[in-house]
Amino acid sequence: MDTMDNVTFGVTMMVCGMGGTILTLWIMSLIMALLGKVFPEKKEEK
Repeated sequence: MDTMDNVTFGVTMMVCGMGGTILTLWIMSLIMALLGKVFPEKKEEK
Protein backbone atom coordinates (compact mmCIF):
# COMPACT_ATOMS: atom_id res chain seq x y z
CA MET A 1 0.00 0.00 0.00
CA ASP A 2 1.63 3.21 -1.05
CA THR A 3 -0.84 5.69 0.47
CA MET A 4 -2.07 5.90 4.06
CA ASP A 5 -5.74 5.36 4.68
CA ASN A 6 -7.73 7.92 6.66
CA VAL A 7 -7.54 6.02 9.97
CA THR A 8 -3.75 5.65 9.84
CA PHE A 9 -3.35 9.32 8.91
CA GLY A 10 -5.72 10.39 11.70
CA VAL A 11 -3.93 8.33 14.35
CA THR A 12 -0.55 9.63 13.17
CA MET A 13 -1.71 13.24 13.36
CA MET A 14 -3.28 12.64 16.78
CA VAL A 15 -0.08 11.14 18.22
CA CYS A 16 2.09 13.93 16.74
CA GLY A 17 -0.31 16.56 18.06
CA MET A 18 -0.33 15.13 21.58
CA GLY A 19 3.47 14.83 21.58
CA GLY A 20 3.85 18.39 20.35
CA THR A 21 1.47 19.67 23.02
CA ILE A 22 3.28 17.85 25.83
CA LEU A 23 6.66 19.03 24.52
CA THR A 24 5.44 22.64 24.38
CA LEU A 25 4.07 22.47 27.93
CA TRP A 26 7.37 21.00 29.17
CA ILE A 27 9.39 23.77 27.49
CA MET A 28 7.06 26.40 29.00
CA SER A 29 7.50 24.87 32.47
CA LEU A 30 11.29 25.06 32.06
CA ILE A 31 11.03 28.73 31.06
CA MET A 32 8.81 29.45 34.09
CA ALA A 33 11.26 27.70 36.42
CA LEU A 34 14.15 29.68 34.93
CA LEU A 35 12.26 32.96 35.34
CA GLY A 36 11.52 32.00 38.95
CA LYS A 37 15.24 31.65 39.58
CA VAL A 38 16.15 34.87 37.73
CA PHE A 39 13.44 36.94 39.45
CA PRO A 40 12.96 35.48 42.93
CA GLU A 41 9.82 36.43 44.85
CA LYS A 42 10.48 39.32 47.21
CA LYS A 43 8.82 39.34 50.62
CA GLU A 44 7.38 42.77 51.30
CA GLU A 45 7.96 43.99 54.84
CA LYS A 46 5.33 46.19 56.43
